[in-house]
Amino acid sequence: MAKDSPDTKKTDSKNGHNSQQIIYPIIIYPFTQPTDQESFHLLVEELIKAIRKSSSYKFQKPLIVVNRQTHYRNSEVGFEIMSSSERIKVYKSTLKWLKKHKKAGALKILNVWSVDSCQMWLSGFGSCFDESKKNNRANDVYWLIPGDFSYASPGGSEMLKKLIQIPKSVADGECQLCLGEIGAPVNSSKSLIDTYGTYGLLYTWFPAEAQGIRNITSRPRSEFFAINQEFLSTALVNERWFGYEQTIVILLQNMRGNKTVRTVKSIDLGEVPDDSTERKTLTAAMRQIDRTERLLKLLWRDGNQVTLASNWPDRFRQLEMQSEQVRGAAMTIMEHILT
Repeated sequence: MAKDSPDTKKTDSKNGHNSQQIIYPIIIYPFTQPTDQESFHLLVEELIKAIRKSSSYKFQKPLIVVNRQTHYRNSEVGFEIMSSSERIKVYKSTLKWLKKHKKAGALKILNVWSVDSCQMWLSGFGSCFDESKKNNRANDVYWLIPGDFSYASPGGSEMLKKLIQIPKSVADGECQLCLGEIGAPVNSSKSLIDTYGTYGLLYTWFPAEAQGIRNITSRPRSEFFAINQEFLSTALVNERWFGYEQTIVILLQNMRGNKTVRTVKSIDLGEVPDDSTERKTLTAAMRQIDRTERLLKLLWRDGNQVTLASNWPDRFRQLEMQSEQVRGAAMTIMEHILT
């Protein structure tokens, strides 16, 4: 038997997790600048405290991923027309605060150009993955945390206490992907999109896979998750990455019919609103359903052009008509509720 190398799995007999693992926290700075800074500051401060208190798990410094468009729209005089004076003031104050923490060695900042939040995920995951591979590691855990939720709300404060259970579940070997589920009122845009849009379309294009995913989570678009290195490597390198709805993609890529290839777990984080009111409008809901449908069409074609051979266009057109009906019904329901 070969001797242990730096990336060989070792299990801590007391805690049951891989003692050689490093957990990489990746915080996605809001794509649309919030009008207040309390929630984001609280998230970062509580995360730094939790990491410092943890003696059983090894954490890397939190990586804050900031989109350059967000930066220019909220900091440069020539771009002020693209944001309100209130947002610009909050951004400048938050950036100064982050740089202070960076100078103190508490966190790192990664500036990227991204078309959407999921591309920011790619940059954050990729940067941490590169660092891990550079140091010949193979068993690390990558923890994604969105920065645009109302962490200063009562529900947000409670959620902050639960967040760390997401990467711990992966580090302890309970699963290879752990999702955080945010609750939402039945008639909220989040619930309507997931129920009538996301799952309606998933059952149309991938019925067996949708059944398996639905047994795991009611929030297949979750932005809260942790993933182990083998699973992330597959998603980053072996599979196609998308600039939007990437959680759905990862879940689908992990399905074989209604069975999962790797173990997936979900954790209830309670009901917490996100900061952006723009996501709650009918226009935003329609946009999210439209892009989910485009995504599923592409994934279906990628997976069926070879297996169905010459008759795949006929089958695609049949599903496309069904999909249009599902999308239309979802739009009608949301139009009545969100307007």
